[in-house]
Amino acid sequence: MKNWTSKRIRSIGSYAFAEVDKIVEELKERGIKPIDFGVGDPIVPTPEHIRRAAKKAIDTKKASGYPSYIGSVHFREAVAQWVKLRFGLDLNPENQITSTIGSKEGVFNFHEGVIDPGDYVLCPTPGYPPYTRGTLFAEGIPYQVPLLKEKGFLMDFSQIPEEIAGKTKLMWLNYPNSPSGAVANEKFFREAYDFARKHDIIIASDEAYSEIYFTDKAPLSFLNIAEEGVIVFNSLSKRSAMTGHRIGWAMGDPELISIFKKVKTNIDSGTPDFIQEGAITALSDEEHVENFRRQYRKKRDILCSALSAAGLEDCTPESTLYIWQQVPAGYTSLEFATLLLQEDTAIVTTPGAWISQETQSGLNPGEGYIRFALVPSIEDTRQAADRIKKLKY
Repeated sequence: MKNWTSKRIRSIGSYAFAEVDKIVEELKERGIKPIDFGVGDPIVPTPEHIRRAAKKAIDTKKASGYPSYIGSVHFREAVAQWVKLRFGLDLNPENQITSTIGSKEGVFNFHEGVIDPGDYVLCPTPGYPPYTRGTLFAEGIPYQVPLLKEKGFLMDFSQIPEEIAGKTKLMWLNYPNSPSGAVANEKFFREAYDFARKHDIIIASDEAYSEIYFTDKAPLSFLNIAEEGVIVFNSLSKRSAMTGHRIGWAMGDPELISIFKKVKTNIDSGTPDFIQEGAITALSDEEHVENFRRQYRKKRDILCSALSAAGLEDCTPESTLYIWQQVPAGYTSLEFATLLLQEDTAIVTTPGAWISQETQSGLNPGEGYIRFALVPSIEDTRQAADRIKKLKY
């Protein structure tokens, strides 16, 4: 039979997190109930006051027709107000903010507006798969930049060849960083901006984890450094446990926002108005966000303490809902993740090699790590910690 699959789909392989889901299902079929730290999807309910606002809006917006491609004025104004309070930025909701159907849609589709065939895109590895996949779908060339422990998991611009930099159109940054939990400071952001301006490169900053942090000082947005040539993507998925609502936004340079708006009008029909109303309520409240941070911190501390007690390297993160844990000497990331799946442990993690792309030199910087997503309950996290303390390897 003829293979109907496009070359694009054949070239990208499977999606790592779909593979994790498959492993969980196989364990369940064997009668084992695993504690699942595999996929970063919060299982806590979306706060009631947010759900209540969305429910009410289903009736008040019952005859509203298609939503705006770029988000309602009310939603964009709410984003601008939150950004002002959180980052001290004055953004124009008319030409500097547009809604997205969650960060993934925005990150993936932005490439279609700025990348021509043959353009290079600098992608951090390990990193969010849509950086690379979106580049490939736009017929660009992803250039993988490794995030290494010895560099604080920050991009090392000195290691990017001048020849590549000269062909690069777009660079992705992600701080607070998934999966390492690293937080970038102002000095690094300024180095990144200087590098980008020298080579006329667009900076796309994925800040989906900006509100999940454990440092005394809240992380910066890249827009605190500059707006020209910069676009930032953010989301309510992790901040407000709204992954299923699919709502976020892009903000920054008016020219880049204009380009992205044109892409969106040709690809989607916007986020439903009643979801936007829930998002507006979410943006007006910080108490639930602070509560989520406290819960993630507690789970982080429980798990990191157990991992250290088991003789593993202390990899306590500064931010995000992930632990990027080094595996013991002599194990690959897949081997150690498999060890944790044995029946008396039954803990699901993601092998670091699965969520990292090899660099042009053949290095996979995710090898030697596993990722824990801090989504199970505190009770389940304590149970997992007890199992880890007894781990033999």
